[in-house]
Amino acid sequence: MSPKVTIYDTTLRDGTQGTGISFSTLDKLRVAEKLDEFGVHYIEGGWPGSNPKDAAFFEEASKRRWKNAKITAFGMTRRGKMKVEDDKQVQMLLDAKTPAVTIVGKTWPLHVTEVFQVSLEENLAMIADTVAHLKKHGREVLYDAEHFFDSFREDPEYSLKTVKAAQDAGADLVVLCETNGGALPEWVEEVTRKVVAHLGRPVGIHTHNDGGVGVANALAAIRAGACQVQGTINGYGERVGNCNLITVMPNLQIKMGIDLGLDLTKLRELAHFVDEMANVPHDIRAPYVGIAAFTHKGGLHVHAVQKLARTYEHVDPALVGNERVITISDMSGQSNVLVRAEALGFKLEKGAPEVQKILSEVKKLESEGYEFEAAEASFELLIRRHLGQHKPFFDLLEFHSTHRHGGTRGLETCEATVKLSINGERVYTVDDGDGPVNALDKALRKALTPTYPEIANVVLQDYKVRIIDGAAGTEARTRVLITSTDGHTSWSTVGVSFNIIDASWEALVSSFEYHLLKKRKAM
Repeated sequence: MSPKVTIYDTTLRDGTQGTGISFSTLDKLRVAEKLDEFGVHYIEGGWPGSNPKDAAFFEEASKRRWKNAKITAFGMTRRGKMKVEDDKQVQMLLDAKTPAVTIVGKTWPLHVTEVFQVSLEENLAMIADTVAHLKKHGREVLYDAEHFFDSFREDPEYSLKTVKAAQDAGADLVVLCETNGGALPEWVEEVTRKVVAHLGRPVGIHTHNDGGVGVANALAAIRAGACQVQGTINGYGERVGNCNLITVMPNLQIKMGIDLGLDLTKLRELAHFVDEMANVPHDIRAPYVGIAAFTHKGGLHVHAVQKLARTYEHVDPALVGNERVITISDMSGQSNVLVRAEALGFKLEKGAPEVQKILSEVKKLESEGYEFEAAEASFELLIRRHLGQHKPFFDLLEFHSTHRHGGTRGLETCEATVKLSINGERVYTVDDGDGPVNALDKALRKALTPTYPEIANVVLQDYKVRIIDGAAGTEARTRVLITSTDGHTSWSTVGVSFNIIDASWEALVSSFEYHLLKKRKAM
């Protein structure tokens, strides 16, 4: 049985109009395949003929079998004072060979007369002619009524004439577009209900997020009788973006009880996949799928969540493919320490002396500028030290770094020396690098690799520097967060000092210590 409400994805067209969002043809195909696998009902591939990438996408898409989705081409009504058969843009929609076609038409008299510069009667004919022509060629036709809610406020009678023209010409679905993104849910719901009553059947809804209520407006339209939501993954889109389907879908299926036929346990995976394809950082605070969506930091919250999760979680994170995260910070209580320790494989008892010692040290270190929320490896090392489960693999005797800048001579060199004690043996190495931290990294690796060859597999993924208490100027503390990988797993470590080199050294050493600890435990 078909779902009562369908999801129409326009990430590959409307989403790419967002600042910084771009997909290659291969990217578009991979995203479409992921959306199809997830179960989205319509995937708008782009505007045929507008650019070579879209043309190539439709050509390739026509050769593939799609399991769940209807690939949809997007275009506009015929041009004014032109026969629909003579409009090349309309012909390109047919040439795309998609089972469904979406066309956008003008609703607002202001646009019709001032932008299109045609009469209101000619605009109605443009809508009807294009819909009828596409239907004659066997396409499912969706009609997007642009600026509908602004138009309805000024001229409800003409606005209704435009959507009635599309319906009478055979449009399978009329979609009301909140194009400027400035309407509020009450208005969207009121207008949608009136249109549904006028047409005698459900409509679709297409919203933008300029007022921060794109998702709320879509849900309001559904309450009023809409049967389709158009939007984009992660809310990509022009200006501040479109209605975010990643938020809408669980709200519809979980909160409103509308079966979309989707496996929402793959929701977070989908959101992150599309971010990766667009080369966009994940929004950690994204509803449902962000890392922070089910993260608990305050001690009272953690204590309550342990006893009854729904006290601070509006849904089970597993339903949307996410997971609960308990962070460690200066706001932590014993519950935070116990939960995080248990996740790392440690069994600690509440009220035990070591728990209080760990908590006290965390609070002390965070008051000095440390942060363990994103430095899980440093936190594990801290626990192991308190439990007597970790002995350093090497001891620092001395390190030294230099940076020489030759002024007008263009001479610039960075060199580092490292003196360590490894298993009671003194090791001395020297190396140079692109900067003082890189030179120290190379010198430290050179010292450790003969004894610990697995160090060669460690690669620095990310290096972040944060100035703490910036009002202190150059005397401020510096926090360095390093993320490393061995090609299989990643981990993060933190270092803090008034000296950026010392902070970097601390984070670097902790990274190597953590890797060696894990490797030796696995043997």
